[in-house]
Amino acid sequence: MTVSRASVDGTCTAAFDPVRDLFAAKLEAGDEAGASLCVMSGGEVVVDLWGGVADVESGRSWERDTLANTYSLTKTMTALAVLVLIDRGLVDPDAPVGRYWPEFAAGGKGGVLVRHLLGHTSGLSGWDEKVSIDDVYDQEAAAALLAAQEPWWTPGDGSGYHAITFGTLLGELVRRVTGTTLGEFFAAEIARPLGADYRIGVVDEDPVRFASMIAPTSTFDYASLPADSLLLRTLLNPAFPPSITTDAGFLAAELGAANGQGNARSVALVQSIVSGGGVAGARRFLSAETVDRIFEVQSDGVDRVLGVPVRFGLGWGLPGPAMPGVPEGRVCWWTGFGGSVVVSDVDRDLTVAYVMNKMSAKLVGAPNPNEYLAAVYNCLS
Repeated sequence: MTVSRASVDGTCTAAFDPVRDLFAAKLEAGDEAGASLCVMSGGEVVVDLWGGVADVESGRSWERDTLANTYSLTKTMTALAVLVLIDRGLVDPDAPVGRYWPEFAAGGKGGVLVRHLLGHTSGLSGWDEKVSIDDVYDQEAAAALLAAQEPWWTPGDGSGYHAITFGTLLGELVRRVTGTTLGEFFAAEIARPLGADYRIGVVDEDPVRFASMIAPTSTFDYASLPADSLLLRTLLNPAFPPSITTDAGFLAAELGAANGQGNARSVALVQSIVSGGGVAGARRFLSAETVDRIFEVQSDGVDRVLGVPVRFGLGWGLPGPAMPGVPEGRVCWWTGFGGSVVVSDVDRDLTVAYVMNKMSAKLVGAPNPNEYLAAVYNCLS
């Protein structure tokens, strides 16, 4: 049925009316500024909603094709690109990274494996050197700095969230193996074949398409942390203020950890590859065996950076207390700073995606996405 309730547009099948009602209520209450929500079941779109404003200052509406920065949700796209290479036999997750990127073996990292990068266990959650945003925009130079340094902890011994370095490290792996950048590879091999409006690196695009992010209010005092804090060294070197996410330089960079641009529909379409056991849009992107590898636990415990228990599989988070809306089973997920989320449920062939511009201060486990996930799964029971 077509939705024309409150400030919500889109479509929703009757079985998911409670999801639509929750979305509309949050927009009306001001819990959302602008947002999109999509659910795919069995490869079919059963919920495709959007509403609110893409830019609070101008009052510009959030439209069907509005795109927003998805922050760390981008990591699921980068992980998917690497899985394509694994599926093709071009990358072995159990091989040393140095096999594909010889310079990486410096600094005692000869034993760091590809799966350590995908599972946030490599010991490279940040840069030793002080780096600027512009430094990180330079993919090859930023990767070279990481290749030269020593790990911050024993690789494979638990996780330390690779907030930005996840994209730099795996982006360089993709470039070394394919000869093309991560953004180019993702577009050519995944997004364009699916017709998914999701990009890692944006140029020559109308600025009106992009939502302005609304920074959260946080009471956390980073200044109270010791200078050697992993959280400080990882998250604030460099800091990425939400105000830059519509700048041309930020959009054009290919930050495989933090600047993918999309909406709930495009996120769900891409990640339905996982939910569908490797198949989406009548095309096989991955074998079922490669999808199964996602669920190989890489670490399970309190993350050194995030400070909360996280179970990491091969590139995605797995069910656990950090995200209570994600059910147990062959289900993988990840979230972006502010609250964007995608869940790929292989057991049910279900994909849920949420992208917004009003940000929560919580790095993991924001309330809105968990409430939407609970509503979706309640509709299945």
